[in-house]
Amino acid sequence: MFMIDVTGVRHINGRQLELTFADGLKGVLDMDKVITQFTGVFEPLRDQSYFLQVRLNAELGTIVWPNGADLCPDVLYSHVSGKPIIVNGQRVLN
Repeated sequence: MFMIDVTGVRHINGRQLELTFADGLKGVLDMDKVITQFTGVFEPLRDQSYFLQVRLNAELGTIVWPNGADLCPDVLYSHVSGKPIIVNGQRVLN
Protein backbone atom coordinates (compact mmCIF):
# COMPACT_ATOMS: atom_id res chain seq x y z
CA MET A 1 0.00 0.00 0.00
CA PHE A 2 1.16 3.50 -0.81
CA MET A 3 -0.46 5.58 1.95
CA ILE A 4 -0.02 8.76 -0.11
CA ASP A 5 -2.79 11.35 0.13
CA VAL A 6 -4.43 13.15 -2.74
CA THR A 7 -3.64 16.86 -2.33
CA GLY A 8 -5.34 18.31 -5.39
CA VAL A 9 -8.11 17.59 -7.87
CA ARG A 10 -9.10 19.37 -11.07
CA HIS A 11 -11.67 18.38 -13.69
CA ILE A 12 -10.17 17.93 -17.17
CA ASN A 13 -12.87 16.59 -19.49
CA GLY A 14 -15.82 14.20 -19.24
CA ARG A 15 -15.03 11.97 -16.25
CA GLN A 16 -11.31 12.71 -16.32
CA LEU A 17 -9.66 14.29 -13.30
CA GLU A 18 -6.16 15.62 -12.81
CA LEU A 19 -4.96 14.45 -9.41
CA THR A 20 -1.97 15.64 -7.41
CA PHE A 21 -0.52 13.52 -4.61
CA ALA A 22 1.48 14.38 -1.49
CA ASP A 23 4.69 12.96 -3.03
CA GLY A 24 4.40 15.35 -6.00
CA LEU A 25 2.99 12.85 -8.50
CA LYS A 26 0.47 14.47 -10.84
CA GLY A 27 -1.53 12.74 -13.52
CA VAL A 28 -4.85 12.33 -15.28
CA LEU A 29 -7.31 9.71 -14.07
CA ASP A 30 -10.13 8.42 -16.26
CA MET A 31 -12.85 7.54 -13.75
CA ASP A 32 -14.52 5.24 -16.29
CA LYS A 33 -11.49 2.95 -15.85
CA VAL A 34 -11.70 3.09 -12.05
CA ILE A 35 -15.43 2.70 -11.59
CA THR A 36 -16.59 0.08 -14.04
CA GLN A 37 -20.20 0.07 -12.83
CA PHE A 38 -21.75 3.37 -11.80
CA THR A 39 -24.22 1.81 -9.36
CA GLY A 40 -25.02 2.33 -5.71
CA VAL A 41 -23.25 5.33 -4.20
CA PHE A 42 -21.48 5.95 -7.53
CA GLU A 43 -24.68 6.07 -9.65
CA PRO A 44 -25.11 9.88 -9.33
CA LEU A 45 -21.64 10.29 -10.93
CA ARG A 46 -23.19 9.34 -14.28
CA ASP A 47 -24.68 12.83 -14.32
CA GLN A 48 -21.96 15.25 -15.47
CA SER A 49 -23.20 18.14 -13.32
CA TYR A 50 -23.03 15.90 -10.25
CA PHE A 51 -19.64 14.50 -11.24
CA LEU A 52 -18.30 18.05 -11.36
CA GLN A 53 -19.08 18.45 -7.65
CA VAL A 54 -15.96 16.40 -6.84
CA ARG A 55 -13.93 17.91 -4.01
CA LEU A 56 -10.77 17.16 -2.11
CA ASN A 57 -11.28 16.03 1.47
CA ALA A 58 -7.90 16.74 3.08
CA GLU A 59 -8.89 14.94 6.27
CA LEU A 60 -9.50 11.71 4.34
CA GLY A 61 -6.71 12.40 1.85
CA THR A 62 -8.93 11.64 -1.13
CA ILE A 63 -11.65 12.93 -3.42
CA VAL A 64 -15.32 12.92 -2.43
CA TRP A 65 -18.76 13.81 -3.73
CA PRO A 66 -21.68 15.35 -1.79
CA ASN A 67 -23.41 11.98 -1.24
CA GLY A 68 -20.34 10.62 0.59
CA ALA A 69 -18.93 8.66 -2.35
CA ASP A 70 -15.16 8.46 -2.16
CA LEU A 71 -12.32 6.29 -3.37
CA CYS A 72 -9.33 4.88 -1.54
CA PRO A 73 -6.30 7.09 -2.24
CA ASP A 74 -4.21 3.93 -2.84
CA VAL A 75 -6.51 2.92 -5.70
CA LEU A 76 -6.26 6.40 -7.21
CA TYR A 77 -2.47 6.43 -6.82
CA SER A 78 -2.16 3.01 -8.44
CA HIS A 79 -4.17 4.11 -11.48
CA VAL A 80 -2.28 7.40 -11.91
CA SER A 81 1.20 6.01 -11.27
CA GLY A 82 0.73 2.66 -13.00
CA LYS A 83 2.19 0.95 -9.94
CA PRO A 84 0.37 -2.17 -8.73
CA ILE A 85 -1.15 -2.63 -5.30
CA ILE A 86 0.40 -5.71 -3.71
CA VAL A 87 -1.30 -7.42 -0.75
CA ASN A 88 0.32 -10.44 0.86
CA GLY A 89 2.59 -10.83 -2.12
CA GLN A 90 -0.33 -10.84 -4.57
CA ARG A 91 -1.01 -8.17 -7.17
CA VAL A 92 -4.58 -6.95 -6.55
CA LEU A 93 -4.71 -3.89 -8.81
CA ASN A 94 -2.89 -2.79 -11.97
